[in-house]
Amino acid sequence: MASKRDYYEVLGVPKNATDDEIKKAYRKLAMKHHPDRNQGEAAKEAEAKFKEAKEAYEMLSDADKRAAYDQFGHAGVDPNMRGGPGAEGFGGFAEAFGDIFGDIFGQGRGGRPGGRQVFRGSDLSYAMEVTLEEASTGKDAQIRIPTWESCDVCHGNGARPGTQAKTCSTCHGQGVVQMRQGFFSVQQTCPQCRGTGRIIPEPCPNCHGQGRVKKQKTLEVKIPAGIDDGMRIRSAGNGEPGMNGGPPGDLYIEIRLKKHDIFERDGDDLHCVVPVSVTSAALGGEIEVPTLSGKAAIDIPEGTQHGKQFRLRGKGIKGVRSSYPGDLYCHISVEVPVKLSEYQRKLLKDLDESLKKGGSKHTPGEGGWADKLKGFFSA
Repeated sequence: MASKRDYYEVLGVPKNATDDEIKKAYRKLAMKHHPDRNQGEAAKEAEAKFKEAKEAYEMLSDADKRAAYDQFGHAGVDPNMRGGPGAEGFGGFAEAFGDIFGDIFGQGRGGRPGGRQVFRGSDLSYAMEVTLEEASTGKDAQIRIPTWESCDVCHGNGARPGTQAKTCSTCHGQGVVQMRQGFFSVQQTCPQCRGTGRIIPEPCPNCHGQGRVKKQKTLEVKIPAGIDDGMRIRSAGNGEPGMNGGPPGDLYIEIRLKKHDIFERDGDDLHCVVPVSVTSAALGGEIEVPTLSGKAAIDIPEGTQHGKQFRLRGKGIKGVRSSYPGDLYCHISVEVPVKLSEYQRKLLKDLDESLKKGGSKHTPGEGGWADKLKGFFSA
């Protein structure tokens, strides 16, 4: 009989490998050489390597067996003590098995061992519109969300009054069934009762066999000051309740910021457009602007041009993660007069003639533009 390979060599790990490294190496080999993943001529060789890796892991995952193997080699390990369904070392192998079969067969560890499958409730999403003022100061709000309550007709049983639910004959009330996958015994949700462990021959006409009905409940929600558009507030446990005693889901409240008539938010900063007449822009002076906390005044210098920006520090919004409020930016929009009378038109023409006599000192932008045009066309 051919001598056995060194267990560390089989798993491809050094002798000082940690338990996690050994477990990781075994998972990788088990997935690679599993018989269900190898067909045809390669199946026999893969099966042999799979058994070899399994044996190596059973020995090295047990602290006592590993110590004996490190000291005496294969002679120090009693073959009769290899981890079986009732052996002392089975726990370590079962743990690794539980981790890898989800990777191999695409299933997770649902349900309770020896009991019915439990299911976490679904998360709920709720869109809430808030004004800019409410987002700035925060608010306490009430919302109505769907919830589930026990059915009044069947009292939560799910069966038509006068009838009873029956234990599922497929899983015998466990909610799960065992399936054989090569060398593995795989546990999955019972397809007959879908994990409930019960079959309802005559469902309740009110709840259709669910044992619960959907209703509405009112929930108090605190909107923190500084919240912004797109942010979400998580309300733990206020989603849909779980099935078969599973935990409820969560409620996520997504904030939608209403469009404001004056301000536009950019993070913690606010922006607004301030219309100013030609004469006010030309002569300068004090103008009044709005802020979220009331009115404010800014001095615009003589000759202020369209698009000029003025900043009011601390007049923005203090965000939920900010230490200080942002700023308010006022963008000047110089308005050209419209619907002029003949008298007003004459005054403007006279003013224009007077400005032209002064040259570019009154309209520096226009003078510079004219010089650029001359150079462009003469090139």
